[in-house]
Formats: sequence, structure tokens, C-alpha cells
Amino acid sequence: MTRVGVITFPGSLDDRDAQRAVRFAGAEAVALWHGDHDLQGVDAVVLPGGFSYGDYLRCGAIASHSPIMREVVSAAERGVPVLGICNGFQMLTEAHLLPGGLIRNDHGSFICRDQVLRVENTSTAWTNGYTAGQEITVPLKNGEGGYIASASTLERLEGEGLVAFRYVGVNPNGSLNDIAGVTNERGNVVGLMPHPEHAIEPGFGPDTPVAMRSGVDGLAMFTSALRSLLAA
Repeated sequence: MTRVGVITFPGSLDDRDAQRAVRFAGAEAVALWHGDHDLQGVDAVVLPGGFSYGDYLRCGAIASHSPIMREVVSAAERGVPVLGICNGFQMLTEAHLLPGGLIRNDHGSFICRDQVLRVENTSTAWTNGYTAGQEITVPLKNGEGGYIASASTLERLEGEGLVAFRYVGVNPNGSLNDIAGVTNERGNVVGLMPHPEHAIEPGFGPDTPVAMRSGVDGLAMFTSALRSLLAA
């Protein structure tokens, strides 16, 4: 069975939810600890949401230097699929596995809402189960979710198709170019601010268009990774 590691950091809130999403997708969820140096041979890695180390310094900054992150960086460079959700996205930018960064929401407040996203890139390990341009609805909850990058980086992201997800209808946090998530060039590392792990089963997630089953728009992120691993 495919094994997906979910790393818990001090202050992680959504690690159990991410583990549950992995199991719903049909894989074994392996609990990993931030202080370890061993990924236990997992096939993919999820960095979950929360407030690692109390968001001191910058969100994800301290966590990006945790012992296990050295192993995550090495694994990502070998092509292992790595997903960062919310605080995990912040860690990936701090660890320079993804470009850009995340800052305080432009309205200065924490936001929690169901958010419509457009899937911009379907060639990554985590998005191949969607169709290009598909709109999905997943929960969003963050205080420092504004995506920023230099003009040259934004130009490269747009030109090379490295924007994975984009906010639709409303920009909830001031992210440049309405960017909700990005991928690396290889397509094995993806980070996004919204929470797909909270939209994996009917009746317990946001309502979505009739074309999709209510509340399960996020599940395809996890089944996409399994599909990528089986095809490798």
C-alpha cells in the first residue's frame, strides 16, 4: 500500500485531518514528527496547516528549519511528491522549495470561509485528477495568506504555468494575481492556502456545483498523488 507521511509540528492543527484525507484516498497515513530525521520510507509527504511554533518570526519560518525538513527538502529534490497546506505552504516557501512568500492578509483580519478556486495546472502530482479550468470549493482559513513574489518571479510563474490554483470570485487575502497555490517546475511540490483535507466527504464539506458531489472537491488532490505514484 502507498504510504503518505503527515508531519506534526508544535502548533499543527490539521495533521489529523490530513491523515484522514490520506486514508480516504486509499493510502496508509504515516505520522511523522518534526524533530525526527527519518521519513520512514514514505512515498509522499504532507505538511499540514496550523500555527507551527506559534507563527513566531514569520509563519513557517522556524518550522522550515526543523530537523525533518532537511529530509523533506532532500526527498523533494529526488522527486517525491510533497504537499504543503496553509502553514505547510508557508514552510515550503521558507524552505525555498517553492517561490514567493506569504504575508498578513491585506484586510488585517483572520478569514474563514468556503472558497472557490480554479485549477490552473493539472500536470502536477497533486492536481492530475482535476481538469484544466475546473472550479472547486474548499475551506479557507488564514491570517497570513497573502501570496507575494517579485515581478520577475510572477512573470515566470505565469509564463511557465506554475500557478496551480487561483482564487475565483473574490480575492480573500490580497494575494498577487489571485494566486492561491503554486507548484515547482518538476510538478512534485505543490503548496496552497485553502484546505482540501476539509472537503473530502459528502455532508462534511462546502456545497459545490451539481457536477460535483457536495463536499468532496478536495479529495482529488490526494487521489492524484496516489495515481502519480502508481504511474511512476
